Amino acid sequence: MRRFERVVIKVTSYLNLRRKILLLYGLIVLIPTIVFSMFAIHYSMKAVRDNYMVTINEAVKQTSQNIEFRKQSYDLLAVRTATDGELIARLSREHQDMFDQLATVEYVDRSFAMIGKQLRGVKSFRIYHTNPTLVQDGNLLWKPEDRIFAGMSEEIWYNASLKEEKSPSWMNVPHSNDQLVVSHKIISSNGQGIGAIFMELDYEEVFGDLLGDPFNGLGELYVLDKSNTIIASSIREEIGTVSEQFSTLFAAAEAGDGQAAVGSVTEGKQYFMKNIEADWTIVGVLHVSELERQSTWIMYLILLAIVFFLFLSTSLVLIVMKNIVLRIQKLGNRMNDIAQGQFSVSVRNRGNDELGELESLFNSMSGKLSVLVEDITQAKLKEREQSFRALQAQINPHFIYNSLSLIRWRAMDLDDQEQIKTIDALTTFYRLALDNAINVTRIEQELQHVQAYLEIQQLRYQGLVNVVWDIDESLLSYYTIKLLLQPLVENSYIHGAITSKAAPTLKISIQKQEQRICMSIYDEGIGIAPDTLRKIRQGERAGSGNGYGLANIRERLFLYFGEEGEFTIESEQGHWTLIEIKIPMFVQPPELRKESQR
Repeated sequence: MRRFERVVIKVTSYLNLRRKILLLYGLIVLIPTIVFSMFAIHYSMKAVRDNYMVTINEAVKQTSQNIEFRKQSYDLLAVRTATDGELIARLSREHQDMFDQLATVEYVDRSFAMIGKQLRGVKSFRIYHTNPTLVQDGNLLWKPEDRIFAGMSEEIWYNASLKEEKSPSWMNVPHSNDQLVVSHKIISSNGQGIGAIFMELDYEEVFGDLLGDPFNGLGELYVLDKSNTIIASSIREEIGTVSEQFSTLFAAAEAGDGQAAVGSVTEGKQYFMKNIEADWTIVGVLHVSELERQSTWIMYLILLAIVFFLFLSTSLVLIVMKNIVLRIQKLGNRMNDIAQGQFSVSVRNRGNDELGELESLFNSMSGKLSVLVEDITQAKLKEREQSFRALQAQINPHFIYNSLSLIRWRAMDLDDQEQIKTIDALTTFYRLALDNAINVTRIEQELQHVQAYLEIQQLRYQGLVNVVWDIDESLLSYYTIKLLLQPLVENSYIHGAITSKAAPTLKISIQKQEQRICMSIYDEGIGIAPDTLRKIRQGERAGSGNGYGLANIRERLFLYFGEEGEFTIESEQGHWTLIEIKIPMFVQPPELRKESQR
């Protein structure tokens, strides 16, 4: 026992308190419960399926017995009438006069008038004959003529009934799935057919309750005759049609004993078959996929119950750990935040115990550190902002403005309009570039700066570059940082050598994407070599360099927008370069962020 304790202590010595409790809970409760549940669900679902198959097979047998009993009842009614000796004699003999015929009619009415009411579902009961000396009274005695009844001609039905080798015979009324016809030929003593029994049945009364909803909606039941014609079915639309889908099942049944054959699962269906007399076959079709679906739902319910109890037990364990383990963990996380440079953190004091005292001391320490770091951060932020302003102040703006003004007056004296246009563009360009008072500007002013630069380049390279603007004017009033797009356009001319290509396109786009503004510069210049592109990407947020290079733009994006400022660059060497900048939507000038200090 002591050796076991030493092994356990040695193994768990590398784990913290929370993991030790969770490990203990998992080994004693969680894992055994899950494993036992999986085995229990597997074997219980298998037993349910097997029992269900046996139940379905018994249901098919029971339904077959009920159908056979009902069929025998109607067959017996037809046989009793067709084999009545007096009826056969009267239909066979030659009647001498009207009184003789009347005697036959009275006998038929007296003997068979109530026979059709002995069973439910009999809609019509008739005795057809072809004796020329006997009348048809339109009640029970009829002669086959060219009348249509039960969806067919009397003559056609009569001739077909006399040719039937086996009587009685059953058939569906053409174009109707709610009527059945039972026929039985009447044979004289010399073996000749002298008449036929016609019995029209209501399908719903005969088979409706037996085939209405088989297997609780999980399958279908079919009653087929020897020619595979569907006499009755739980799918009413298929009644009266010839089915070929059970041919394989019948062949397998003929190879065996032909009784209650259970076919293999084919295309998600399980077949059950039972033969009854007169070459009728009862076929049950069980949709295994539906059974599996129901079984799956049962399994899900069991799993849900297991998950619920596991969740309940887990919650209780977590509640026990919450007061101790989680408080220690949160305290450690806040210490890690301080190590990462986030000093404005604190922990909630949850009690007066030892941990509560430690939490109070931590909050006091983090407050003092926050004040100290805030002072240092503000000093360094001001130092960075001054460095950006110093970059802009390298050129004396008054000297440039005065020089451009002098050149413009001389151009006006010479009436050189192209030179005046160039000077005006330069004036606009330097007025925006050398405004040292602000570091942020509206998107509209930033675009004016780009337009001034492009006017100068278009005058220099007339007709060489096709400039395309795709600007959402609703975004012009939002703020961005100064000198963000113009350096990228300048790179297209200097580094991208766009003027060296034939009819290249330079596209400046500003559009809204979700809740951010996406600004992109696309040029069809010479592109960027893969190694250079990789170095540029690796240099994100790194170094400042001289001038307004890509590193400088990334640096300023991070200073003003933090992680919300996104800079991406894609290029295909020799073909194109695409730079995208995404910034938040600011209706007020953004300020330098404290967390941007790195």
